[in-house]
Amino acid sequence: MKTLTVFTPTYNRAFCLGQLYESLCRQTSRDFLWLIIDDGSTDNTSELVARWQREGQVEIRYHQKPNGGMHTGHNAAYKLIDTPLNTCIDSDDFMPDDAVDAIVTAWDPANPRRLAGIIGLDAYKDGKLVGTKIPENITRAKLNDLYFKHGVTGDKKVVLVTDVVKKYPPYPEYPNEKLVPLGTLYKLIDKDWDFLCLNKVLCVVEYLPDGSSRNIFKQYRKSPNGFFYSRLVELAHAPNTKYAFTRAMHLVSSAVFAGRNPFKGNPRKLLTLLALPAGLVLHAYIWIKSK
Repeated sequence: MKTLTVFTPTYNRAFCLGQLYESLCRQTSRDFLWLIIDDGSTDNTSELVARWQREGQVEIRYHQKPNGGMHTGHNAAYKLIDTPLNTCIDSDDFMPDDAVDAIVTAWDPANPRRLAGIIGLDAYKDGKLVGTKIPENITRAKLNDLYFKHGVTGDKKVVLVTDVVKKYPPYPEYPNEKLVPLGTLYKLIDKDWDFLCLNKVLCVVEYLPDGSSRNIFKQYRKSPNGFFYSRLVELAHAPNTKYAFTRAMHLVSSAVFAGRNPFKGNPRKLLTLLALPAGLVLHAYIWIKSK
């Protein structure tokens, strides 16, 4: 069995998947397989993947599903993955040539320290890091602590232990919505587990114009239940009051879009009441920006 599954949820990204495929072909370690979750693509993704499978340079598993959004692709992947480790590399990103080797070399399969996985670095194509490095003296940490105690900034690449992921509920799937923020799963895991810290670039990122991060105001409006769920998780695991207040503001906005009660199931009801006026102002701002 391979050690690592690199999985990629994709929707109509045949035009850029080749960059990731080529980077996987260049990996100095072959101790991985590539799982492609096709989220109902209508382009030539299936034909492209079939050609790569015939080439045989990389072990590729291909799974087609109805279109449901990135989080449903993650749900499908976690059901299928059977390797000890997994990591998501988006369709518009790729891996440095030695990324797989760095992951499998750093990981002790016995996992004596009870870790949920590895936190590595992201970088842009020009080599510049996304945000900052992890302090060299920190070898084990929680994601929340890295950002809120140790001053780390920017997106980081998370490699997860598959058996750990399977202990947690899948992302909720709401009719007619295509997004639940993926960080919610990491927050649930982060509450119970630490991660191995690896100051190594594991992913080279590129934010395409149609990516969710570039269309966030529209996503707030189109997937209010998904964001409502995310804000509840963030409130429950907020590292400080200031952060919790901003999450409560967003919760109020998402509740208005979704027609839901912002206090039901809310672990911080009083704080949310205090954030209500600011949340309504934020809602109006998002509504205007998303028109």
